[in-house]
Amino acid sequence: MLFQDTALIYGRYLRQSLRSRFALLFGVLMPLLYLLFFGPLLTDLPLGGRGSSWQMLVPGLLLQLGLFGASFAGFSVIIEQGQGVVERMRVTPVSRLALLLGRVLRDATVFVFQAVLLVLAALAMGLRAPVPGVLIGFAFVALLTVSLASLSYALAMKVRTPQEVGPAINAMTMPMMLLSGLMLPMTLGPRWLDVLSHFVPFRYLVDAVRDAYVGSYATAHMLYGVLVALAFTALAVTVGTRVFRTAGA
Repeated sequence: MLFQDTALIYGRYLRQSLRSRFALLFGVLMPLLYLLFFGPLLTDLPLGGRGSSWQMLVPGLLLQLGLFGASFAGFSVIIEQGQGVVERMRVTPVSRLALLLGRVLRDATVFVFQAVLLVLAALAMGLRAPVPGVLIGFAFVALLTVSLASLSYALAMKVRTPQEVGPAINAMTMPMMLLSGLMLPMTLGPRWLDVLSHFVPFRYLVDAVRDAYVGSYATAHMLYGVLVALAFTALAVTVGTRVFRTAGA
């Protein structure tokens, strides 16, 4: 029943996304602008890592896509609450876990699709990366989307207006972006900033995807990245499911 319920909810929200092709394509706009206007500035700069500047930048942009996109996914729940959709779902026998999983799996599908578009654009601009590394990058995008979207939905179930969600999400995402080394490796900064960044789980995902893009798979960065991504996803889905159950959604 959980699988059937999840497939039902997933199909419902995926059809909504497919009907909004404008939003689907424009969701990748910000990372694409970084790729087009920021990437060429790094071409001849020594970035202190293995591989080309594109192999350093593109992994960060992929995870940036998941970071900002999934973090704001909860706004749709607030809209549904205002339209009475959540109230109608309360009287159905659908699993509360499926109500969450169907949503976050839809989000993961959308952002992985956008990640594919971003990588295709990067290949046209000069990115060269092994196919297994690119696929590993997509897997990290999916895990990050599931975890952050779960937390975003949980937060949205606890508030009443979008004005309450926006500041909270910005307060979380901006430090994560700045301290994870999305744009440039943190090793280029001062020692204290590099040390501080290790307390941000998001950094381990960035380092792991960058290793994958240069063909290094059996590394400490990859191990830590996988463990952090899986643990963060499990924790976020657990929190999200508990909120959906207690909120009666």
